[in-house]
Amino acid sequence: MFESLSDKIQQTFHDLARRGRLSNKDVEAAMRDVRMALLEADVNYRVVRDFTQKVAQRAVGEEVLKSLTPAQTVVKIVNEELIELLGEPSSLNLGGTPPAVIMLVGLQGSGKTTMAAKLALHLRKQGQHPLLVAADVYRPAAIQQLETLGRQVNIPVHAEGDKVPPPRICANAVNRAKKEGFTVVILDTAGRLQIDERMMQELEQIKAATKPQEVLLIADAMTGQEAVNVAQEFNQRVGLSGLILTKVDADARGGAALSIRAVTGVPIKFMGVGEKLSDLEVFYPDRLASRILGMGDVLTLIERAEASISEEQARKMEEKLLSASFTFEDFLEQLDAVRRMGPLNELLGMIPGLSQLSQQLPTEVTDKGLRVAEAIVNSMTREERRNPKIINASRKRRIARGSGTSVQQVNQLLRQFAEMQRMMKQFGGGGKRGRRNIQLPWIG
Repeated sequence: MFESLSDKIQQTFHDLARRGRLSNKDVEAAMRDVRMALLEADVNYRVVRDFTQKVAQRAVGEEVLKSLTPAQTVVKIVNEELIELLGEPSSLNLGGTPPAVIMLVGLQGSGKTTMAAKLALHLRKQGQHPLLVAADVYRPAAIQQLETLGRQVNIPVHAEGDKVPPPRICANAVNRAKKEGFTVVILDTAGRLQIDERMMQELEQIKAATKPQEVLLIADAMTGQEAVNVAQEFNQRVGLSGLILTKVDADARGGAALSIRAVTGVPIKFMGVGEKLSDLEVFYPDRLASRILGMGDVLTLIERAEASISEEQARKMEEKLLSASFTFEDFLEQLDAVRRMGPLNELLGMIPGLSQLSQQLPTEVTDKGLRVAEAIVNSMTREERRNPKIINASRKRRIARGSGTSVQQVNQLLRQFAEMQRMMKQFGGGGKRGRRNIQLPWIG
């Protein structure tokens, strides 16, 4: 979502770094570029004005202008102000006597029903016992959608059809949760195409009937400034305790994320980062600021890896790599694990220093290149995957036809695989003492 904003801000600081010592004019010019980048990303005008004024006031001080690394000092200031703009991390309030009630509100089309299932899955991983509640009786198939999502993640759904008033459905669900030992109740309330009085009155009735610990607005990150206006209206009427941004992985400008916290004062608690029900991330302001400035996000990368690859899988794969027994079948397994972590460009962007490099990758190491490699491997027989040495010219032609590629592409993949096995055999062959002395080609 922040790719365009991140590229422009990083380019501004790259130009600043080449100047060495900075003057007030250099800082002012950089702030103009930052201001334009934020406005183009659809950040609220007042938020942009206040943000750049704060940065400029700090950046023109003697501490920066006389620093040995003035550009880095300016980046540090921008990072600190971005974190302040995005607010403090805020966890869910699930305290008190169970069940804790979480009420989801938002406009139709914001991804509220899917987010209810994502949140329920997230909470179950945290040891909670959630109950989903289908309280949207107006949108066609909304109840069936939530029931389908509930079955996918094996989480119960409380539904009473579309004839019972939503406040009564929600109150009945809370009573059921008390009797059956559910620890969290997630209310999927109805949305509208636009805010109206009837919608707000119904939400106020549901809130009065269930007394939720959390009222979370599901805000579509692609709606830009409209998301800020929607958040203000909901906050005034039903009192929001937090926000969840959806479609953060989409090709959106990202202004909502940088504006909504500053304008409403309501903390962002989660971000939806993909279509899968597991694609939900806790919102950490410092990590998002680091991503925008190209400083990476190693902690999120580690968390995604731990969620996608078990410790036992990692240990077995390490043994196979070091013994040069890694096969194309193992390659497919690892490819699936990487795909669960997210797009390759995004993952590389989380590694400090590789943000801009990730946009300049050769085709064979992009997501498109990996899909081509996967197609080639899937066109091999099981025996060919386990023993690529048996792949002769006729087999290569068959594999190329089956994968929609060329013999040259098949040859290239086989050469790369053989080179990797040779290198790993060298790396693992000398035991632990020998491994420390091996110089890998890509690090000198």
